[in-house]
Amino acid sequence: MLVKTFGSAVHGITATTVTVEVNIGQGIMFHMVGLPDSAVKESHQRIDAALKNNDLKIPGKQITINMAPADIRKEGSAYDLTIAVGILAASEQILSEEIGNYIIMGELSLDGELRPVKGTLPIAIKAKQEGFKGFILPEENAREAAVVEGLEVYGVSNIRQVIDFFNGSAALRQTHIDISQEFLSKLDNIEFDFSDVKGQENIKRALEIAAAGGHNVILIGPPGAGKTMLSKRMPSILPPLTLDEALETTKIHSVAGKTVKAQGLVTRRPFRNPHHTISDVALVGGGMNVQPGEISLAHNGVLFLDELPEFKRTVLEVMRQPLEDRIVSIARARFSVEYPASFMLMASMNPCPCGYYNHPEKDCVCGPGIVQKYLSKISGPLLDRIDLHVEVTPVPFSELNKQQHAESSREIRDRVIRARERQTQRYRNTEGLYCNAQMRSKDLRDYCTLDEAGNSLLKTAMERLGLSARAYDRILKVARTIADLEASDRIESAHVSEAIQYRSLDREGWAG
Repeated sequence: MLVKTFGSAVHGITATTVTVEVNIGQGIMFHMVGLPDSAVKESHQRIDAALKNNDLKIPGKQITINMAPADIRKEGSAYDLTIAVGILAASEQILSEEIGNYIIMGELSLDGELRPVKGTLPIAIKAKQEGFKGFILPEENAREAAVVEGLEVYGVSNIRQVIDFFNGSAALRQTHIDISQEFLSKLDNIEFDFSDVKGQENIKRALEIAAAGGHNVILIGPPGAGKTMLSKRMPSILPPLTLDEALETTKIHSVAGKTVKAQGLVTRRPFRNPHHTISDVALVGGGMNVQPGEISLAHNGVLFLDELPEFKRTVLEVMRQPLEDRIVSIARARFSVEYPASFMLMASMNPCPCGYYNHPEKDCVCGPGIVQKYLSKISGPLLDRIDLHVEVTPVPFSELNKQQHAESSREIRDRVIRARERQTQRYRNTEGLYCNAQMRSKDLRDYCTLDEAGNSLLKTAMERLGLSARAYDRILKVARTIADLEASDRIESAHVSEAIQYRSLDREGWAG
């Protein structure tokens, strides 16, 4: 008897429906075809033990299993349940004709319990698009898949529940999720708040500008000045995720197996903080079984690189293309995969190996040329992609001892949201442009025109401060964001003046 069940294969962050054809005939052999990897082939032993431990059995006949389309490699243990249900239906231990209306996925343990799988959100989206009635999957993944409206999602804990459901002897509880409630419940639940930061008002202002325009930023300062503390609070002032952004972010985390069991949807902007010993593959993605890297896990959020010069140069250089194109392309001999990578880069560094160059109180002990050598660990093309260079100075005791309450993240975020709304309105007719940091050269001509005073100021600054040509575009973008924060349609000379302050590393002689 021939029976078809349906699973799914995830490629990048998109899914492809896999038809599992099970045929039982004369003989005693077990054949599995359709480009399965070792983990899929090993499902035979897991299914055999799971069925025996639930008073069922694999029939002692010839079983042929084909996983179509046969030219796509099937990887992992998520097809255990799909194959097991197909065998039971083909051997008439399951009598329902409804099996073909459901996507069925899950890894089986030897006692028939179901273990969670990766990539359930892309699978659920594909199932909805192709008109499937429902999705049966492990209980731990149910909330994630239930984000997709119009698809019945059933979370199960063991194979016996699935068998009873298709035989009509028991019902399964459908999983529902209120997306709006998910967003509202997490919106003001801020773990790291700017109200905890004493002093550093100029740094807070710079981070507010970075958040408002989506600009990359680097903080330069001595140890203990608060660089990491300030960076960890950046997500709290970014605008809340839209539903489309949340779905795309959740798809990436789902494929990587990083979603939280109790949380169906990623509702907060990601904050990724990899250690400086990370490899280039772990940062950008790839590996033997291709997975998204840290820059994709930071999509729609913040990637924080602490002590930037300590990262290997090869690791830093792989970020240049994703920072520009906002997408990661991983090519292999037989296939290529694309992952989104639209993130804000935040970095911090000491100004020199000892950490006290330009310190107001402590002397730097680094020898001649050491500061420049330390800074040169970061390539010019990478610095070219960082819009704001902010010098962080230690907080004096008088500021630390103040009892007055600092401005909260919520107050700063409200101003950032208003500035982003102005940008959304401005770029509504420009495809692929959502914030000031994403402007290209032709967009600068359209949206960043300066008056005579602004042009004169920028010209003088570039000549006297020795600013590089690459700083010109960055200053215009940052000035446009400062104008948006002040609800100004025009870029005034005061906006240009403030933007010039945030190009410390472009100044001649900064590093001696």
